[in-house]
Amino acid sequence: MIRKFLSYLIPITIYKTKSGWSKSIEVTWANGELVMDSENTNYSYGSLQRILRLGLKTIGFRQIKNMKKILVLGVAGGSVIKTLSNEIQFKGTITGVEIDPEIIKVANSYFHLNQIPNLTILIADAFEFVLQANEKYDLIIVDIFQDTKMPGFLFENFFTEKLCALLQTKGYILFNTMILDKNDNQRNEKYCSEFYQPNFKIKTIPRVEIHNELIIIEKIN
Repeated sequence: MIRKFLSYLIPITIYKTKSGWSKSIEVTWANGELVMDSENTNYSYGSLQRILRLGLKTIGFRQIKNMKKILVLGVAGGSVIKTLSNEIQFKGTITGVEIDPEIIKVANSYFHLNQIPNLTILIADAFEFVLQANEKYDLIIVDIFQDTKMPGFLFENFFTEKLCALLQTKGYILFNTMILDKNDNQRNEKYCSEFYQPNFKIKTIPRVEIHNELIIIEKIN
């Protein structure tokens, strides 16, 4: 508890490791809250939880609560899953796909992700998972980063088409992106301007926590 109180004055890192996918994974007390960070950005809880919470709120907490199946691509510490479970009280099934097993070990040890009964974690590449998947979901959350970098496949048309094919009618994709420079901004503009799927609509929530932009895709019918 002393660390928690002191963290309002200065961040206190209590655990640090690395993996084959992450140069640095840190668990830190910051402003009275336990967060997970990479070398240069927040991975879970803290600002990231606020960012994705805004996206969920935009879709509608009540609507999400009544859904049956949610897919999370990029789990990290699981802050968005905690929002779904604790705040929204979602009781359907949650499937989380995370490529880095070390991150899941940290998430279980420090954030008790393995205590969420309706959650299944798969250690897998999100790209391969999506290409092979056949199950339909009501909500797909895409939150995939390697530190501040986003894999290029996330913005490819064929990947988006496959994601859209995994949605139930009136389902949603919540896509968290980061904009750090002009190239990132142009990438997002191109992605949204070229998006075309019959029976879908797309919108953005720009400048969330300064550097993030949320893209929400809705399957109308």
